[in-house]
Parts: sequence; C-alpha cells; structure tokens
Amino acid sequence: MTDFLLVLASGITAGSSYALMGLAMVIIYKTSGVVNFAQGEMGLISAYITFMMLDYYGFGYLATFFWAFVFALFLGALMEFAILRRAKDPSVLGLMIITIGLEMILLGLVSWKFGADPKDMPFPISPFESIELVENIYISVLEVLTIGVATAVMLILFLFFRFSKLGVAMKAVQQNPMAAKLMGISTNRVLMITWSISSFVGALAALLIAPANMGPFMMWDPLLKGFAAAVMGGMTSLGGAVVGAYIVGIIENFFGTFISIEFKSVVAFSIIVIMLCVKPSGLFGRHYVKKV
Repeated sequence: MTDFLLVLASGITAGSSYALMGLAMVIIYKTSGVVNFAQGEMGLISAYITFMMLDYYGFGYLATFFWAFVFALFLGALMEFAILRRAKDPSVLGLMIITIGLEMILLGLVSWKFGADPKDMPFPISPFESIELVENIYISVLEVLTIGVATAVMLILFLFFRFSKLGVAMKAVQQNPMAAKLMGISTNRVLMITWSISSFVGALAALLIAPANMGPFMMWDPLLKGFAAAVMGGMTSLGGAVVGAYIVGIIENFFGTFISIEFKSVVAFSIIVIMLCVKPSGLFGRHYVKKV
C-alpha cells in the first residue's frame, strides 16, 4: 500500500509540471490552431536568463523573477511579431515547422552560451526539502509549490477565457479569424498577446523544473508529456489539458515502477497515438465544424 501511495504521489507531482506545459500549448492552439513545439525552449531560455541574473550578477530573487517574466512576455510577443506574422501564405503545417526551427535555434543559443553541463539553479526553495504526507510518504516543498502554481494558473486562465473581453476575443480568432476581424477584433494584437501569455506560463514551468534538473535538454521531456496531456484532454480545453497531465503523470509512474522503467517514455507516445485514432478532439475538447 505504501508503494502504491508513493507512486501515486510521484505521478501527481510530475503531472503538475506537465500541466503547465500543456496549458501553455493549449493557449496558443485555442487562438491560432498551431501546436507550438518551441514552447519548451522558450521556457528554457527564460530559465537560463534567470540563472544568469542570479549566479553571474547577484540579483535578488524578486527582481530576477520579475525581469525573467518580463523577458518571457517579450520573447513570446517578439516571436509572433517578428517571425510567425512574417510568414508568407502561412498554413498551420508551415507555422508548426517554423516552431520546430525556433526550438532548435533557442536550444542552440542556450548550449552555445552556457554549455551542455548541468547547472545548479539558485532558488529560494530547495528541491531536497520535503514534508511527510502520511507515514513514509514524502513530497518535496518544491513539488507542493508546483502543484499549487499549476492549479492557480488553470483557475486564472479559465476565468480569463470565460469572462474577459480579451479571452473571448482569443476564442473568436481561433474559430473564425475573418469574422473576428469584421467584428472589430485586431487579430494580430490578439495573437501577439496569446504568445506572450503562453511564453509566461512556459517560463513558470521551466523555473519550477530547473532547481532539480537544469540543463539544455531539461524541457524536452516536459514538452512531450505536456503535449500528450493536451492531446488526451483536448487541445481546446484548458481543464482537459490539466486532467490529461495528471493522468499521464500517474500512468507513466505506475508503468515505470511496476512494468518497465526503460519504456516509461513510451506511455506519452502511446497516449498521443491512441487519442488521435480514437478521439482526436480529446476527452474534453471539441472541434468546431465550419459550414461551407
């Protein structure tokens, strides 16, 4: 019973990181219909900017996190304005290929500037500080923080998309960009803000992952699992992405513990394949049918 609860707790904490990445990807998809494969590396470079300010220049935590999030917002807006918007006759497939190229460019920049060696990210909370949930079941304080942040971000985004004018405008742009323009919505501005918000959420995920595992490739696994979570829950559903993230985290931890640790990563790929074959819209998502 103890092993079961321990694996369950590990799955829930892993799912929280996947949830943040899934949310970041869903935000962009809900507005543009594009899957952003550069999402992980956008968070990665924000984390390394944070590391540089803390370790190289000795900035305080509050100032560092503030400017790191400002950088993340600017990076998202810059990518949409300077690169995605400049694509000639863009298609969804073409834009997705562009995001893959951006992913490799950002990864190359980080590797060139900081090297491939792992780093120790200064952080106000140690990844080794733990609290005991029940007898012999421990969870780190950083993992508790990750769960809390993922929950808070989900609630804020749900309220934002449901009740704010900008959130409604984002959904309108995704459903029908031409109709949104006719209704007076600036689609370019909406898309730029969307990329900024998504970059901010991705930076949150990276900063919570970095203290325990900081390296140039630290976001590849969370990106894959976050994408699998979004596909399972529905690429248009914020809540679905979060539920999917916890399902992925729990399933892969049980699989790795009781079946085979070597094939643990197969779980995410299997979920993507199964959901795309059985229910492409995901558990909670839905596709909008356009009449012609």
